[in-house]
Amino acid sequence: MVKSLRPQNYNEVLYVGHFFRKGMPVLMDLSDVSDDEAKQIVDFATGLVFGRGGAMDRVDRKLFLLEP
Repeated sequence: MVKSLRPQNYNEVLYVGHFFRKGMPVLMDLSDVSDDEAKQIVDFATGLVFGRGGAMDRVDRKLFLLEP
């Protein structure tokens, strides 16, 4: 099962971390946030994935798949 999330701002990145740490792949759609805020969220997700030994793939311009 893949958890699909569409954060509305940087504060909602905690949900990405929550589901990823539970071992669920997360499809992160950043189309509703500005480019600057999307960059901050991707930076957070990159650190999360690196720290947990997972993988992150860019599916589309603002669509990312995080795999534990």
